[in-house]
Parts: sequence; C-alpha cells; structure tokens
Amino acid sequence: MERILVIGALGQVGRELLEQLSNKFGVENVIAADIKQADDISNRQEILDVLDAEALRNLVKRESITQVYNLAALLSATAEKNIKFAWKLSIEGLFNVLDMAKDGLINKIFWPSSIAVFGPTTPKDSTPQHTIIEPNTVYGIGKQAGEQWCNYYHQKFGVDVRSIRYPGLIGHKSLPGGGTTDYAVDIFYEALKNSSYNCFLSSAATLPMMYMEDAIRATIDIMEAPSENIKVRTSYNIAGFSFSPAELAEKIKNHIPNFTITYNPDFRDQIAATWPSSINDEAAKKDWGWQPKYTLDDLVEVMITEIRKKI
Repeated sequence: MERILVIGALGQVGRELLEQLSNKFGVENVIAADIKQADDISNRQEILDVLDAEALRNLVKRESITQVYNLAALLSATAEKNIKFAWKLSIEGLFNVLDMAKDGLINKIFWPSSIAVFGPTTPKDSTPQHTIIEPNTVYGIGKQAGEQWCNYYHQKFGVDVRSIRYPGLIGHKSLPGGGTTDYAVDIFYEALKNSSYNCFLSSAATLPMMYMEDAIRATIDIMEAPSENIKVRTSYNIAGFSFSPAELAEKIKNHIPNFTITYNPDFRDQIAATWPSSINDEAAKKDWGWQPKYTLDDLVEVMITEIRKKI
C-alpha cells in the first residue's frame, strides 16, 4: 500500500490533489503537509516547512511514506515580490525531497513545473517539448533549474522523479494563490457577483489554460505510468486549450449577457507576454497516454454552475 505525503497541500492544486489521491488510496494513506492547518481537510494534517530537512525526514520515516508530491512554491506574481525566498523555497525544498529519494527513504516524487520556464525567445505557437528555455521571471528561473536538478538526480542516482509543466489552472474549489493566470478564476466570481470585471491582463493576452480536474488527472496518471514509459525526466508539456481574456469574456456573456470587462494591465501582463500562446504536448500523449477531457465551453459551464452555488 502506498503512503503518500502532499507538501503544500492547502494550495489551489494541493486541495484537489488530496481529494483525488484519497479517493484512490484511502484518506488514511494520504497526509496533508503545509505551514498551516485548515478546518475543511479530512486528511491527517502535519504542520511542515519543506525547508526543514530534518523535520521532513522524520515525518517520512515515522509514517513510512513511499511517495511525495512536492507542491510548495511561490507562484509567479508573488515570487516577483520576494525574489530570494521564492528561489530558496523552490530549489532547497526540492533538494530536500530529492535527497530523501537518493537515500532510499521514498520511492517516487512528483514535482510540478510550469509554462513559466519558457521565455520571450521561446516559440510562442505550439511550443515544442524540447525548445529554447530562457525564462525572465523568478518563478520561471526556479522551475527551469528544478527541471534540470530532477533530470540530474534521475540520471546520476536513479531517482524516480516525474514532472509536468502546468499551464494556467482554473478551478472552483479553492481561490487562486498569486499567479499570472489568476484572472481566469477571478473573472467568474466577479461576473456572477457584479456582472463586470477589471482585468489585469490585456485583452489579447492569449495563454495556455486547463481545467483543474484535467490537471489533477494528468498528475496522478504520470505517477501511475510504468517507469519505462517516462522518457522525459525534466518535465512534460501538457495542454488543454488557449484563450485570451477577451475570448473568455465572450464565452461568459453566453451565460451572463450583461457581463462587461475592462482592462487595466499591470506587471503581470508583462509576465504573460513572455509565455507561450499554445503548447505542443505530443510527447506526453505518446509516452503515457495524456489526453485532456474538458473544452473551453465545458470549463465555462462548470465554473459558472459551481461558483453560482457558492455565492
């Protein structure tokens, strides 16, 4: 029986990942670790700083952990405001987990990368799996370095670490946590509450996006795939759909006809301008059978239906 530790479990991805892992392995076999606790989590919770290597190792040994999902990070917009800590959390936290696998304490690691690894010199349309990677954000630099360290630990020490490059993730179960693509969640709340939204990206800022349920399924699928099928040990491209704020607004108007959107681009628009507009994910499809299920129309319908229930 697998014993799973999710670090950064109270974030946007962590909460939904906890739910799906618990459904698969049993809630008693999935431990939620974060720097705080929450009242709405049924899993056992541990207060843990991933930078505390000794506490992390003690927890892993005590609970006979076999798999670690390390989600701890500052997202793109937040990282720009706290450069050195963002780097420390991303890289030193990753080292602490990789070293446990190198030392034989755990069997398998998931570590998420991001489309933030790409930069202004990367081909923007159908960005290939292997391409120019020159990020110019703190978050992207950390993810690029992390990808290379994951590959190094696999090549040198046989560590079974797996990764995917998340696009912008959109879900209704938790609020976003400081990313450049946060607008694509906020817009639904504002559309339903106020019938209007002031967007911090420009109207034409087209970015790769994905419904959270697809992202969680991809995360679990890559971890469940046979090791020999994982050919890329940096991080896999995955894709759902691409849209701009203006295109998303038009989709929302199909459900809320009086919805209006205005644009007030800030520093996040400059970050978005360096990222791809669409992603080529043929390698993930070929190697471990990745396929998205949700279209943009599906996303809009689900988000409006579920958020309406909340508010």
